Amino acid sequence: MENSKEVMLINDLPGYGKVALAAMVPLLSRMGHYTFQLPTAVVSNTLDYGKFRIQDMTDYMRDTLKVWDELGFDPDCICTGFVLSEEQVEIIGNYIRSRSRDKERLVMVDPIMGDGGSLYNGIGMDRVEAMRKLVSYSDVMVPNMTEAAFLTGIRPGTEEGNAAQIRELIDGLRALSGKSVVITSVMDRERDAHMVCGYDHVSQEYFEVPFEYLPVRVPGSGDIFSAMMTGELLAGRTLREGVEKAVRVLAKLIGENQGHLKGYKGIQVEQYWDVLAEV
Repeated sequence: MENSKEVMLINDLPGYGKVALAAMVPLLSRMGHYTFQLPTAVVSNTLDYGKFRIQDMTDYMRDTLKVWDELGFDPDCICTGFVLSEEQVEIIGNYIRSRSRDKERLVMVDPIMGDGGSLYNGIGMDRVEAMRKLVSYSDVMVPNMTEAAFLTGIRPGTEEGNAAQIRELIDGLRALSGKSVVITSVMDRERDAHMVCGYDHVSQEYFEVPFEYLPVRVPGSGDIFSAMMTGELLAGRTLREGVEKAVRVLAKLIGENQGHLKGYKGIQVEQYWDVLAEV
């Protein structure tokens, strides 16, 4: 395809469940892009089940990036998700810094660390500090409200705010990278409205995209959002257009599935190509 790009996806690989790489690869492939998969961990199943096995892939990551360099692989986009340790953050950061500045490249960082006002089990402030370094290399960072608060140090535990507080969070994140910011799952308590908010450093504009909140947990929804937004950016869309498309797609998929979501296995995105083409 004319606009096809090579995308390096750095995320965990589930043995069971349409999350992380299992959700992102088919979506980006369907959008016409070729993906490199670099697993940070192999996970038996989504952590929601309460029992799981995680295999650390740090050595594999380091060795694979070396091999890919020797083969001359040079992706057009680097997209990061779940990172297992500060050491992995350092490996990814070193790789991003080593890339040629002569090539236009999109770096998208989803700093997966927490939700619901709290950091995930096993993640402490050392990881937060490491993630601050990783998002500093991003062209677009995509934290949720909880992660934005911890990254900036502005009201950690925040899950909602007024317009001024939301703008303060966005500007705090902009100070970390100097580029674009997208905060998902924002709750503006003054307007009683749910939205995705952000700043586009290309157009130098703030934006907000409202959505209808559906009270259902869908593992992999953040990965679907990131994949759709990244694919749209690679196709030449603006950040706002990419966010709007990602919001529409996610709303449609959740709406189609909310009555029959079973367990925590996520959404089988391949079943919805025709639906997504119409969104």
